[in-house]
Amino acid sequence: MNPTFLLVLAALGFRLILAGSTGLGIDESYMVAASRSFALSYFDHPLASWWLELAAREVLGSAAPLAVRLPFVALSGLSSWLLYLIAKRLHGPRAGFWSVAAYSVSPVFSLAFGCWVLPDGPLNTALLAFLYAILRALGLPGAQAARRWWLAAGLFAGLAMLSKYSAVLVLVGVALGVALDPVSRRELRQPWPWLGVLLALALFAPVLAWNAGHGWASFGYQGGRAAGLRLRPLMPFIIWAGEALFVLPWLWAPMVWLLLRALRAGPGARGAWLLAWGGVIPILLFAVVGLWSRTHILFHWAAPGYLMLFPLLGGWLAARPRLAGTVVGISGALLAGAALALVMVARLGLPPALARAFHPGQSPMLQLIDWMSIGASLPPGIDAIAAQRWYDAGKIGYALMRDGIDLPVTVFGREPHQFAFTTPPAALRGKTILLIAMPGSLTEAERRFAPCFASLRPGPLLTVMDHGRALLLIPTFIGMDLEPLSCHIGGSKD
Repeated sequence: MNPTFLLVLAALGFRLILAGSTGLGIDESYMVAASRSFALSYFDHPLASWWLELAAREVLGSAAPLAVRLPFVALSGLSSWLLYLIAKRLHGPRAGFWSVAAYSVSPVFSLAFGCWVLPDGPLNTALLAFLYAILRALGLPGAQAARRWWLAAGLFAGLAMLSKYSAVLVLVGVALGVALDPVSRRELRQPWPWLGVLLALALFAPVLAWNAGHGWASFGYQGGRAAGLRLRPLMPFIIWAGEALFVLPWLWAPMVWLLLRALRAGPGARGAWLLAWGGVIPILLFAVVGLWSRTHILFHWAAPGYLMLFPLLGGWLAARPRLAGTVVGISGALLAGAALALVMVARLGLPPALARAFHPGQSPMLQLIDWMSIGASLPPGIDAIAAQRWYDAGKIGYALMRDGIDLPVTVFGREPHQFAFTTPPAALRGKTILLIAMPGSLTEAERRFAPCFASLRPGPLLTVMDHGRALLLIPTFIGMDLEPLSCHIGGSKD
């Protein structure tokens, strides 16, 4: 049997164990809790990841972590195989194997994107499928151009844009690589590439339609992250250091060197040139934006750029099998050890001595576990729950969903995200609301929200438990007869 196929199966088994052994993280809980129905798009990201977890819930009849994560684990296997096909086409089967091996031991790709309910999983699969189709369409390396593959490239480009907006950075980079290569540029005289572009735009139309109907909220939110005035000269280097840590420094360094070498060599090495152009824009752009952005640049945002470089890394490692075996072996052992520790902590809790080192409200267990214990403390007669932060609403909403408690959850705050559309506060007029009082003091919460209700009185403490220990006590108020117009409680445009 093909050793790469065995490697893919082993990595899938590893991810399945991890996916079923830990609770949903903050972003995952938010996505599952806020997406109560299929829509043309959503506030934070386009539709692909939201539809995948919704479909998993519908088909499997469960919102358990393994159920909602299953499509993303499956896509990680498909991404691995696509990576093998790309690297094999460019550099041979050994390069394909080492590309997949490096991908499988990289924490951000193998664990985060390979297990969790995030838009990056479907994005990676669609981008790799797009890249493979482009290579077939151009006949790289040294084969007959298969022009109808441009339609497949358009299909997968559209799916990538339906996964995450940052897909366009890779797509534009590949387009520039084609346009700057005299041989590849000839293909642009044919109708097929342009038909592929039209197909991609047609697939993206639902996202445009949703945004047009919701005040361009999603585009405004994502575009606003690049705004800022403060100059921070060292930030690009901090961002690249963080990206190196996420990818693994000993994989990141040769990737960057291979990227620079491919750009310097020019379009003569057409395959490497195309991959380098696919990777360079996200790797540079987010670092440059970090110079002034008021938003903290997350290190995984540039991951699509590094994804394009795995085939180059596989070719480089294939020429150094002893080094490759050592690097992948040590990296795999470190990754497996970290994952095992994560599973043990999630299953057994933090050791008592370590647990005492954390303030209960700051314990990492709050992200590793689902807040299932809060359902028992809910008072009767409430119509909905309102948190002040989107991530608290996500954790609470997911716990209620798992518990079979059908209560709407919303956010009374400046950043409601998708909750502003799933459960807008205006839709709860006249209802009795359980108001989550954190963060801040009870006095502050009462002063702020008392004008929103006919009456506001203290509610029960909601307790988040873990292995018999109270991790978090959540103070609440019960508000009667909500009148959203009588106060400022936040909304989609806050």
